[in-house]
Amino acid sequence: MAIVPDTSDWTWVLERPCPDCGFRASEVAFDDLPRLIRENAAAWSAVLARADVAVRPNDHTWSPLEYAAHVRDVCRLFDERLRLVLTEENPMLANWDQDATAIAKRYELQVPETVGRELAAAAASVSTSFAVVPADARQRTARRSDGPSFTAATLGAYFLHDIVHHRHDVGAN
Repeated sequence: MAIVPDTSDWTWVLERPCPDCGFRASEVAFDDLPRLIRENAAAWSAVLARADVAVRPNDHTWSPLEYAAHVRDVCRLFDERLRLVLTEENPMLANWDQDATAIAKRYELQVPETVGRELAAAAASVSTSFAVVPADARQRTARRSDGPSFTAATLGAYFLHDIVHHRHDVGAN
């Protein structure tokens, strides 16, 4: 059964705490991003080892496997977005339809072990990318086609919320 697409604009998490997962962007130090990304990725191995990893809890929520595949792709996406922020002047970040990607890539049919390896590799790559951002480049900007603007620093906090929130979604706090 198809999941109802999430069309929410989650950029508000940069201004106030997330009532669901408790994430507070204002408390994230940029230098902590690489460690926090790696710690988040490590938590997914236990999730992917669950016997019911591919079972949706209800008809409107992804399974833990689908969330893990999404987190893998979010890591890849934000690695690319950070690269654009650092190499182009105020780039326009391409739209990404997470729900269309989930359907096209058949998240629900992916192999948990493969997703785990790919998620770990993608998280390692993006954590390294954030680790090497020079202090004087953290205020470089990018914008999304629907209006929000980001700096490298706020992009990092926004990205971190996404993966923290999804870990919360699958009960892996």
